[in-house]
Amino acid sequence: MGLWIGIGCQRGVSKLTIQRAIESVFTEYNLDLATVAGLATLDRKVNEPGLIEYCRESGWFLKIYSPERLNFVTVTNPSQRVSSLVGTVSVAEAAALCAAQTNILLVPKQKFRLDVEDGFVTVAIAAN
Repeated sequence: MGLWIGIGCQRGVSKLTIQRAIESVFTEYNLDLATVAGLATLDRKVNEPGLIEYCRESGWFLKIYSPERLNFVTVTNPSQRVSSLVGTVSVAEAAALCAAQTNILLVPKQKFRLDVEDGFVTVAIAAN
């Protein structure tokens, strides 16, 4: 079984915040980081330095999806606020489901913030 981490983040979020968010969720849900296949996110996040650096250091694949593709996925926690910002009602949950090619989340979206200087990270996990 490979786990796919769907991730949404505010622009400029640090690698450390992304790392801590993922570690926090994996600890809380008793999951093993060694089973991660990769991360998945919205296409406009492909140039986020913290995200790119974290994937590179972890050796994980990064799958990206357009807002149009993510809008085809039914999620348990849609957000109209997210939709108004990026054109899809879900980033983390929808991206995790797309990457894992399933319709069942292991972990619904979890929001994380390391400090007020850095932005939010949202993490969801699905397995294939």
